[in-house]
Amino acid sequence: MHIAVCVKQVPTRDWQPRLNDSGTWIRDEDASFEMNEPDAYALEAALRLKEQHGGDVTVCSAGPARVTQVLREALARGADRALHVQDDRFASADVYGIADALAAAIRDEPFDLVLTGLQSDDLGAAATGVVIAERLNRPHATIVMDVQVDGGTLRVKRELESGWFQWVSMPLPAVVTIQSGINQLRYATLKGIMAAKKKEIRTVTPAAAIDARQQIARLYAPEKGKKTHLISGSPAEAAKELVRRLREEARVIA
Repeated sequence: MHIAVCVKQVPTRDWQPRLNDSGTWIRDEDASFEMNEPDAYALEAALRLKEQHGGDVTVCSAGPARVTQVLREALARGADRALHVQDDRFASADVYGIADALAAAIRDEPFDLVLTGLQSDDLGAAATGVVIAERLNRPHATIVMDVQVDGGTLRVKRELESGWFQWVSMPLPAVVTIQSGINQLRYATLKGIMAAKKKEIRTVTPAAAIDARQQIARLYAPEKGKKTHLISGSPAEAAKELVRRLREEARVIA
């Protein structure tokens, strides 16, 4: 099998965000970065399919030069080669711009399966895999808990609501978004880190202009504040008003 895994570099979770002067994005120069955790589960799923069925795994990412960090990490974990769509504008691009660039870069590659994480830790749109599937005109499934391959058929287990699951069969090639936590992540070994230095990272430029569909007007830290509400009336009236406020304003009860 020839599998592509789309990964994203995101700010580390324990980093305190600092905004740029315009207040529209973070200060990249002050941030530390890591592999998007949901994408790490997609990479693990791809590596396990490779171990079961043979083939190779290509890890793909769109972003500035610093994205090489997560590509090397993926290669150290077991991916065979990497594809880097390099452009500084991808650091703050929306899901459409990133998905379009990745789809264009892998369109002519003979991939049987394209995997992505369910969503990114920074934007959380949960749409990159779906848009890639649309651009490539391939069948897709989302929130996948298990992936099974039988010849030219893909069988996946999707997570639904209220503890329900759904098994779906589709032909290959296909695109799948992987749910976090479905497997135990492996870590890079010293042998893998040394081997990664010799593996190929192919850098390409975007085939077309980045077509942004969304624009961030302003970012700001969560505002903290305290308010005191005095409820008057009889005990019965006060209790009724309290319940109303908890339900309609605080939304802590149904």
